[in-house]
Amino acid sequence: MLGREIALGPGRVDLLELILQTGSLRAAAERMGISYMRAWHLVRYTNRCFSEPLVAVVRGGKSGGGARLTNAGRQILLLYRRMDNQCHRAVKASWHDLRKFLAT
Repeated sequence: MLGREIALGPGRVDLLELILQTGSLRAAAERMGISYMRAWHLVRYTNRCFSEPLVAVVRGGKSGGGARLTNAGRQILLLYRRMDNQCHRAVKASWHDLRKFLAT
């Protein structure tokens, strides 16, 4: 969170990864099952939360447009995934114990 704004989270990271894979905001949105406009808003709000934009978007036209992660975007993506892996390792034993209580 940055103030009241979500700076980064699992859904936004998934969107960043799909932009990296596809080079297209529209294709990333389709793969996530969200509208292009929703994806555009997520990118715009996320970029606003960081000192440098994470995604550079080129509007369509004759050249077709596209989207790409900036260097900052790639670094943030790597840092987030590293943090996520660290969290999973830290809670692994407790998660194993908790799962015993889940209905099967």
